[in-house]
Amino acid sequence: MSTLLSQISWSNNIAILSGTKTMEEKEFYIRMCIKNNYSARELNRQLSSGYFYRYMLSKDNNALESTDKTIDEDDIPTTRILDQYSLEFLDLPNNYSEKDLRKSIVSNLKDFILEIGNDFTFLGEEYRVQVGNRDFYIDLLFYNRYLKCLVAFELKVDEFKPEFVSKMNFYLEALDRQEKRIDENPSIGVILCSEKDQAVVEYAMSRNTSPLLVSEYSTKLIDKAILENKVVEIRKMLDNTED
Repeated sequence: MSTLLSQISWSNNIAILSGTKTMEEKEFYIRMCIKNNYSARELNRQLSSGYFYRYMLSKDNNALESTDKTIDEDDIPTTRILDQYSLEFLDLPNNYSEKDLRKSIVSNLKDFILEIGNDFTFLGEEYRVQVGNRDFYIDLLFYNRYLKCLVAFELKVDEFKPEFVSKMNFYLEALDRQEKRIDENPSIGVILCSEKDQAVVEYAMSRNTSPLLVSEYSTKLIDKAILENKVVEIRKMLDNTED
């Protein structure tokens, strides 16, 4: 730990040591700072949004299994697509549309990339793919430098619906046939919804073979205590299972 601490600024040292509880959490944020060269503002944002707990709660996301990369501790936190994203930095009207959401993300792109990971490079909004004689538009398209693949984000302002999966699969097929290079991995899709029923997601994804995930977003900071309790509960369940 002392070796790691020497690689980040004194202000970030203080923020991590005073704003975290366990050694595991402290080391996580220190490695984040080293990898991403966080400013004090960027680090405080990750601490206040409970990024560590959201990262730990996303361990079951399996879209990355389709890539050739092996994830290890030195690659955190940009190699995992989170189960829950905090988009508290968006300036949205009370009753916002998917267009409002997309435009606000693009207007706050630096903060959005801070949230999803610095290995993401933005390629465009309403990215056009042509199939047959029709044009189709992907809400947001990124490239992940570490995973070496295109990542498509489909934005939804309402609850997840099973039909969203087939639409994303269509986009991923179009990207892999038309845009993916020979040396790149298959494209990944992220359906970003305002809420989701986990049972519905599980049924909808049970026969899906594409690297696709369903994530939830909040336009307000998520209570860290709730996230922490979820992590503790899951670990207790795992410990009981092993016993």
